[in-house]
Amino acid sequence: MSDLIQLLPDAIANQIAAGEVVQRPASALKELLENSIDAGATKIQVVVKEAGKQLIQVIDNGKGMSATDARMSFERHATSKIRNSQDLFSIRTFGFRGEALASIAAVAQVELKTRQAADELGTMIQIDGSEVKAQEPVATTTGTSISMKNLFFNVPARRNFLKSNPVEMRHIVEEFQRVALAYSEIGFSLMQNDMEVYNLLPGKLSQRIVGLFGKNHQSQLVPCEELTPHVNVKGYIGKPESAKKTRGEQFFFVNNRYIKSSYLNHAVSNAYENLLQADQHPFYVLFLEIDPSHIDINVHPTKTEIKFDDERTVYAVIRAAVKQALGAHHVVPALDFSFDVNFTDNWTKDETKKTDVDREYSYKTFNTPEFKKSSASGWEKLFEGNQTFIQPEKTVSREVDEKEEESEILTFSSKANPEEETRTFPKPSDSESTGTTFQVELNYIVAQMSTGLLIIDQQAAHERILYERYLRQLKLAQGPSQQCLFPPVIQMSPGDYELVMGVMSELQSLGFMLEEFGNNSILVQGVPADIQVKNEKELFEGLIEQFKNFKSELSLDNRENLARSLARKSSLKRGQKLNAQEMETLVGQLFACQNPNFGLGGNKTFVKLDLSSIHSFFGK
Repeated sequence: MSDLIQLLPDAIANQIAAGEVVQRPASALKELLENSIDAGATKIQVVVKEAGKQLIQVIDNGKGMSATDARMSFERHATSKIRNSQDLFSIRTFGFRGEALASIAAVAQVELKTRQAADELGTMIQIDGSEVKAQEPVATTTGTSISMKNLFFNVPARRNFLKSNPVEMRHIVEEFQRVALAYSEIGFSLMQNDMEVYNLLPGKLSQRIVGLFGKNHQSQLVPCEELTPHVNVKGYIGKPESAKKTRGEQFFFVNNRYIKSSYLNHAVSNAYENLLQADQHPFYVLFLEIDPSHIDINVHPTKTEIKFDDERTVYAVIRAAVKQALGAHHVVPALDFSFDVNFTDNWTKDETKKTDVDREYSYKTFNTPEFKKSSASGWEKLFEGNQTFIQPEKTVSREVDEKEEESEILTFSSKANPEEETRTFPKPSDSESTGTTFQVELNYIVAQMSTGLLIIDQQAAHERILYERYLRQLKLAQGPSQQCLFPPVIQMSPGDYELVMGVMSELQSLGFMLEEFGNNSILVQGVPADIQVKNEKELFEGLIEQFKNFKSELSLDNRENLARSLARKSSLKRGQKLNAQEMETLVGQLFACQNPNFGLGGNKTFVKLDLSSIHSFFGK
């Protein structure tokens, strides 16, 4: 019987490794950027075409490589970081496994140009699918330039699973932001299809945050710092009013390496307790400095998940640091104990005058013969039928005052103002609804039926109505629009801009009239006609935030996600008053829906209370 087990060829082994390291263009960019940082670069340029599917080029001014090192860098497990097993537990740099370039070269066409400062000529290497095509001297600048072309050209199945260009570009921007945040002292630039997305100069972390996420973050940053023997925490957090419904702008770095940790995220959220709503997430960029011997960073192929030997201590330090930052910068409301909360500001404007007035009033009220304590006698007469209780010992002055008050109030009887009759129940006010439908707590609509009562959640019902309406508009691509009188220009982050470009046709089908305005900005010329909106910018930005929120929580296609997001954003809210006609229209539209029973979150839109249930309440 012949042997079955054999060693894989290097080309196939590299492709298998590439499946772990290179999942999409963004993951390849991450590896190339980390190599440039390890090379000591102070300026890094990134050039991207077709969202990285056609080209990703990274150019740095680092120390470069010799001809031998350039060739060895494409071999598997070739690294300059590891000499023995103990080095695995003291790693502070990035590319230590030696698989990145070998994996990228296995699934793309790679061209490397590199030169050290002491050399007159550099080295150029061309590799297609792990096969070296050329290696020769070349005239180039100091540093390294590596181009990755036609990703997955030799693995068509992997290429077919790549998403659309806007989606892949959004992932590239996210990876670029993470690396640029970690190294604010390095200059970065990003070009997409010959258009500049970012041009970041070296500077402080706060300047880098503003450069990446926009000037609106400039007034929302709160510095956060906590130094302990076990771990140091530095960075910035956002004020509660800047919180969003998505988790996008939340960054943890451990020894300048970006990580994902729901456990540490809970520590930050816990520090914002009672300052944010349940569905809001704060902005933060926090850096943790810890001894590498206390962490294990090689637990995940992408190296974004690490293990701490004492997670509870790290959790407590982060929570305390954020709480202290919120309190130190007066973000958390505090009581001023130097002010007596029992008095208003009016009592402190003119203290001398008020004191004299108070003394005069007290003397006249309590020290004159006119003031006498009311007698408690005669209380039994209150319970005698058809008799009026008269308070004894009524003073002359009080009788005069009451007569004057009665003389001031004159009531004339007329058809327009009939004399009120004695009633057992109070008459409803004009503001109360007396028809077959009425509101309870400005939240629920109660409608009368022949078989009982119908209680409707007005927000859930309106969301269901709008959701089905927008789905029909997206299917027919016939959403009516109303033009904006003053079209707003919305400046967006590159990630959000790519997201909007990816759903532009769907937004137009809903009734939005949008135009590209350059530099990651959108001009809103019109909005859906059936939405009563006072601020078009707030509507559109809220729609995009809700869209991202649903995208992170639910697996939905763009059409259903947009319909849900716009329905949630533009629906009636709890506490909104409706007249009888609006309530009846809402009830009618709800029961015209295909699925009127449930709202967008799976909750009920209405509850029936039949007559038998009502009778049972009274034992009938």
